[in-house]
Amino acid sequence: MTATLLVPTLNEIEGMRQIMPRVRPEWCQQILVVDGRSNDGTVEYAQGCGYDVVIQQRLGIRHAYIEAMPYVKGDVVITFSPDGNCIPEIIPDLIAKMNEQYDMVIASRYIGGRTSDDDDLVTAFGNWFFKMLINTLHGGSYTDPMNMFRAWRTELFWQLDLHKEGAYAPERLFGTVIGVEPLLSIRAAKAKLRCTEIPGPEPARIGGERKLQIVRWGGSYAAQAIRELVHWRPATVPVKR
Repeated sequence: MTATLLVPTLNEIEGMRQIMPRVRPEWCQQILVVDGRSNDGTVEYAQGCGYDVVIQQRLGIRHAYIEAMPYVKGDVVITFSPDGNCIPEIIPDLIAKMNEQYDMVIASRYIGGRTSDDDDLVTAFGNWFFKMLINTLHGGSYTDPMNMFRAWRTELFWQLDLHKEGAYAPERLFGTVIGVEPLLSIRAAKAKLRCTEIPGPEPARIGGERKLQIVRWGGSYAAQAIRELVHWRPATVPVKR
């Protein structure tokens, strides 16, 4: 099983310099940086490290994924933030768990006594709320369905129709662009895929600006979770890219 570390960036040079040297090259067969047009040297740093780099054409984290996924070479993709929120040393644990024939493994911020140093009262409540919403509506058993830091079979992006614009329609009501992780968690639960979690504490971010849109994203994700009750059903035959 081969692995690609997918690293979305937007002006993350400080975090890149501190975090990426801790990612050992033997852990992943590919490091793929997808950049949202940084102007702080992030792209030049990534290229100097020999990473594969994709410059996204449409702004927003979801478009970063959609544009980068065709360049993913690994059987497994590990989505990773270089801003300090993700601990690089957990990467081998995610890969090892995936080798136990799981479809997805989430580095949970809320199991095994772990915490998120980046949470405040609002985001802590939001993560709890969406955990309850997704688990109740879609039969999940997650403790952290929203977290970016996770490993999953690359083919899930197409099998679960995460590449289709219509899957994210609720974002238009709120004038934003949302990410793929909540929908990935929802549809993995609906498809009854084999998913699990491992402890993954979240340190405070390093440099850069926090890009969270609490009201717009929160409203979009809630509407998306409700809409998914009737919008999508798993395909009988897995769809390959």
